[in-house]
Formats: sequence, C-alpha cells, structure tokens
Amino acid sequence: MAETISRFGAVELDDLPEDLRERIGAIAERSGFVPNVFLALGHRPAELRAFCDYHDALMERESGLSKAERELVVVATSGANHCTYCVVAHGAILRVRAKDPYLADRVATSPWTTELSERQRAIVDLALALAVEPGAFSADDLDAARETGLTDEEIWDVGAITALFAMSNRLAHLMSLRPNEEFYLMGRVPRS
Repeated sequence: MAETISRFGAVELDDLPEDLRERIGAIAERSGFVPNVFLALGHRPAELRAFCDYHDALMERESGLSKAERELVVVATSGANHCTYCVVAHGAILRVRAKDPYLADRVATSPWTTELSERQRAIVDLALALAVEPGAFSADDLDAARETGLTDEEIWDVGAITALFAMSNRLAHLMSLRPNEEFYLMGRVPRS
C-alpha cells in the first residue's frame, strides 16, 4: 500500500479552485513537482489561500532578512518543533538559497551549537527563544537581537515567521504530512 500524503486525504491539483490551481501550478512548474502541503491543505481552499497569502507576505518580500535567513528561521524552529515535513521541505529550500548542503541539517538537529555567523546566530537564537519557551520571551531577547544589529523590522520578520511556522508545524503533525521525495536531494545534487 502506498504511503498517504495526509491522514485527512489530499486533493489533486485539478481539484483546486482556478486561482489556487494557477498559483500552485506555477510553483510546480518552477520546482518540477507539487509540494504535498498544498494537496493536503487543498480540501479547505479558503485556508490554503490564507496560508499561501501569509506565507508569501512573510517569505517572499524583498527587505530585511534575506530569503536564506528566512528559511534559516523555519528550519531552526521546525526542528525544535519536531516537524519532519517542514524540516525536510524548508531544509531543501535553505540548502538551495544558502548554497550550503550541510547548514540545514546542522540547524535542524543542533541549532544551539551549530557554528553560524554572528547575524545568523542572533536570528536563530531569537527564533528559538520565541518558539521553544514563548511564555519566557522578554525584552531581554529583543535587546540581545538589537545588540547584534538586527533592526526592529528584521526582528518582526523573525517573530512572524516563527509564529506562522508554529501553526504550520502543528498542522503537519495533525495531518502526519509526508514530505515529497524530491525535497530530500534538493541542494545536495545538481538539478537534472
């Protein structure tokens, strides 16, 4: 029996409303496959649309954090949240964007001890402070980030990305969302 994408089933790309079919189709055209998250969330089109809109508002903007730094936040916090889907999928994107085949694995499994630049360390530490023990998050965490040179806009980006992926991680756990096989080799071997 083939492994399922989600405990709650999945849709086919053709089953999505036209706007989502076009949006997800464009992603599939660039990557060569449809990420399973879209097929799994597709049974609730309004939620998929909202998820994609917020994801793109945070992850695709051209200011503050680089796209690789944004993925660094996702991988570090998803690793702390034990989210296999997001670690695998966003680890692949981080490998590509950072042009580093090892960074994602190191950050996902040992974010507190992985050697990082001072800026990367500040980003990861801030994200983990909010992700792991949010009730203890304080002005001290913000001050530490500012002392390394992060701006308030960048700090907001780290916090918003951490929050979005806390939700995403929980949904992936709920669904037992299976990563696409294609993600495992992305950024490790040349694209064919």
